[in-house]
Amino acid sequence: MTTEKETATKPLDFIRQIIADDLASGKHRSIITRFPPEPNGFLHIGHAKSICLNFGVAQEYNGTCHMRFDDTNPDKESSEYVEAIKRDVRWLGFDWGPHLYYASDYFEQLHDYAVRLIEMGKAYVCHLTADAIREYRGTLTESGRESPYRYRSVEENLALFARMRAGDIEEGVCVLRAKIDMTSAHMIMRDPVLYRILKTNHHRTGDKWCIYPMYDFTHCLSDMLEQVTHSLCTLEFENNRALYDWVLDTLQTPNHPRQIEFARLNINYTVTSKRKLLQLVEEGHVSGWDDPRMLTLSGLRRRGCPPAAIRRFCATIGIGKRESWIDMGVLENAVREDLNQHAPRVFGVLEPLKIVLTNYPQNQTEEMVAQNHPQNPELGERRVPFSRELYIEQSDFLENAPKKFFRLSVGREVRLRYAYLITCQQVIKDEDGRIVELHCTYDPESKGGSSPDGRKVKGTIHWVSAPHAMRAEVRLYDRLFTVADPEMDKEKNFKEFLNPDSLNVLTDCALEPGLARATGEDRYQFERQGYFCLDDVESTPDRPVFNRIVTLRDSWAKISSTV
Repeated sequence: MTTEKETATKPLDFIRQIIADDLASGKHRSIITRFPPEPNGFLHIGHAKSICLNFGVAQEYNGTCHMRFDDTNPDKESSEYVEAIKRDVRWLGFDWGPHLYYASDYFEQLHDYAVRLIEMGKAYVCHLTADAIREYRGTLTESGRESPYRYRSVEENLALFARMRAGDIEEGVCVLRAKIDMTSAHMIMRDPVLYRILKTNHHRTGDKWCIYPMYDFTHCLSDMLEQVTHSLCTLEFENNRALYDWVLDTLQTPNHPRQIEFARLNINYTVTSKRKLLQLVEEGHVSGWDDPRMLTLSGLRRRGCPPAAIRRFCATIGIGKRESWIDMGVLENAVREDLNQHAPRVFGVLEPLKIVLTNYPQNQTEEMVAQNHPQNPELGERRVPFSRELYIEQSDFLENAPKKFFRLSVGREVRLRYAYLITCQQVIKDEDGRIVELHCTYDPESKGGSSPDGRKVKGTIHWVSAPHAMRAEVRLYDRLFTVADPEMDKEKNFKEFLNPDSLNVLTDCALEPGLARATGEDRYQFERQGYFCLDDVESTPDRPVFNRIVTLRDSWAKISSTV
């Protein structure tokens, strides 16, 4: 996979080429971009692409990126979302410095611009209902019809707009619309709504305002007021560009940012609609916005995904003009490759089976020297306790094993990693016939796992000393949906495709004792199991919880190839 450094040597994508050309031509001395989230939910992996683009190009070209909250819909916005978004952007590795803004900072100026449009005869107060406005707008093949209120006098419109601001008119009674062209081929240009009445308390301005500007009116003017040079947004706003330019051209603003659209991130086995993510949260299908199965940035952070891996993923998929789908495996591989380089190796037995080394001295404990990372010797070594009683994985033993089963079975010898060669002698079962314990012998001359006489031992398994084991809960996460596109079947609700096996909780795992020092910032490879981290949201001192970040390989790709 391409690294961030290597990406910088690639040919420029079309947005970076535009910026480079604008700087070379002298059109701009420096660039200003912006990331403008709505504080009506948590950020998700799709936002990461926009964050990396807007902040990334600003860094690359010695420019500035503004963080601006588009807080124009008080019905759905909150300070909780604002703080969560700030936290996520910082976690991803970016900082806006002194350039933190809100659309609500500009409410007075936006109001004044709306008044100016009315005075120019370019906006009017319309008393059509919302349904009537939609009906009058026409279709893609039929022109719209003019509102009967379209030719009110400037004075009447000013008076009505003043009453709207004063709170003298109830919600839904009227709106302020731009007067453009009801026959335009662009539906957005058929007298769009600029202001509506919302008698809702705003998380920043309280009850000062009861009229709120629409996104398309707010966004272009906010960009202009902040002297943004390149307004980068996803393709669904391509048609809105005509209105973006109309507002700025009509008002003859002192500068005119350039809106450039790029393809949004579509990734399979998930949904990225905030409305649908909110449904999953509110209906209890997930534990919250930070549920590790969600591809929200807070969910990815809690699951243990390194922010560098997310940035690497965004650099790998690149910036294009055409919509496409990215396989979830690309994201998982980016996470896996980052963790493979940096995560120290440890032993974790997820489904323990006890073994007793019958010829090992009772009450004796040794310390085995284990490498923290076989490929990165600079990460050093650790000492792991070894005793007469051990735990191995249940799956590493078969009583009646086939010939090509190279793990433990009765009469067969395996290597305990970094420790000794052992041979199973006896199987102990309970009254129901379930295997509860194995009695084995060890070769005391094989310390370190090498055979003293050169005999070949094919199987190597991990283990944990039973008296020293740290008991923990381990959560194995899988993809949240069972199909690649949960929204593909329009006759079915996307929630019908939720994966019932997306979470598997193992409550009595045995981990090597050094993991008692783990923090939520640490990442580990449990040898032969995958990559894990401490869940510092759910963990308690008496019951540590570890999340599996990603498997050692793309297990879904293997499953798909056999179906």
